[in-house]
Amino acid sequence: MTTTFPTAAPSALGIDAGGVDRFLDALESTPGVEPHSIVLLRHGQVAAAGWWHPYAEDRVHLLYSLSKSFTAAAVGIAVREGLIDLDATALSYFPELDAEITDERSRRIRVRHLLAMASGHREEALDRARAADPDDLVRGFLLTPPDEEPGSVFAYNQPCTYTLGAIVRRVSGGTLVDYLRPRLLDPLGIDDLAWRRDETGAELGFSGCYAPTWAIARLGQLYLQRGVWDGERILDEDWVAQATSTQVENPGEENPDWSQGYGFQFWMARHGYRGDGAYGQFCVVLPEQDVVLALTGQSLDMQAVLDAAWQHLLPALDAVDVDAAADAGLEARLASLGLPPVAGGRLPEHLAEVSLRSRPGGILDAVTFARDGDGIRMTVTDDGRSDSVPLGEGRWAVDGALAASAATEPDGTVRVALRFVETPHLLHLRLDLDRGTVGAKWGTEPLHDGPMTLRRPAD
Repeated sequence: MTTTFPTAAPSALGIDAGGVDRFLDALESTPGVEPHSIVLLRHGQVAAAGWWHPYAEDRVHLLYSLSKSFTAAAVGIAVREGLIDLDATALSYFPELDAEITDERSRRIRVRHLLAMASGHREEALDRARAADPDDLVRGFLLTPPDEEPGSVFAYNQPCTYTLGAIVRRVSGGTLVDYLRPRLLDPLGIDDLAWRRDETGAELGFSGCYAPTWAIARLGQLYLQRGVWDGERILDEDWVAQATSTQVENPGEENPDWSQGYGFQFWMARHGYRGDGAYGQFCVVLPEQDVVLALTGQSLDMQAVLDAAWQHLLPALDAVDVDAAADAGLEARLASLGLPPVAGGRLPEHLAEVSLRSRPGGILDAVTFARDGDGIRMTVTDDGRSDSVPLGEGRWAVDGALAASAATEPDGTVRVALRFVETPHLLHLRLDLDRGTVGAKWGTEPLHDGPMTLRRPAD
């Protein structure tokens, strides 16, 4: 099942294409920001959509904490179906733990407190919960006493969302994806969505969701439409109202768009509200402008992404002077977006016969090369697993979940950029052919995967 949005010229939707262009300029030029995709919807129509090669429209992308908003949607649907009560305690869904959980504050944590990151803990409790029970994160979390009364303080807390996912699994008798498939994913036309699981087989809930950019846009549009899709109510209007308004204050957060309050796994912002994930995964909803902005990327400075949106994109909505002539230029630019490949000299011919060992403590165990038609194919190995990709010279070569570009520096060192194109991540390799070694450095550090598991999980 596929649901596509109609496409309209930006000017037909009251959007100045020049402002979108300036937003793209900012994304491409701001230090600490690297865009991978953009989808801009207005009035339920596509005003702009593009992917920076080697990222592509038909690929999933690791969403990191934007996964939380999909977990929350599952809770909202279960609330609508009468399977979950927002005012029930978390403990009530795990009666087998009742005798063990003796702390009164832990016993008073309600579902709505989990949704609002207001469990009463003053700071992230993931490590403490895992220490309390390495095999059962829900039990470990409930055995970690809150510092304050639940509902009174905000702390971004991964076990809150993990417990929400566990509650959905408990009341539905299946996985999160199984529950969401007929209730959310199929109705919204989200064909591909997978979730990283922990050692127990449970979806992480707070992270690990892989989905295309269109899935992000569709989830945002569902909330913008207050829970209705194609005339079918999927989320209760009251749920949407609570999820997208401040349930707990968080003025202590450092960045301005992270200190405007928190809803149900959504951040309030200076404009509208959003779900987001590490390294620049965004679902921004602007109800006043009837706009959804979906972004993926590898961005260390996520506040800079939002600053650019408010500076350039927001004024382009309902601009006084809309230049229809700029529409065509923006369309052409969106069709030709790309991340720069590695620049430098040609690869040495003898590279095809080289095998390199990692330096002590390196990220990879080994890197080998072989002739591949007119080019060279690189194989990377770590922890007993291997994968390979052609090396693109002056371009990105893509194979499966990997993309690579390589060039030779004046001193003979070969540089390779290895992208894991179903995730935000980039690995920089420096090949010392004389010494037979390879050095590796992450562009951004993966939060819960190694190099050979940075890909869509199997269903």
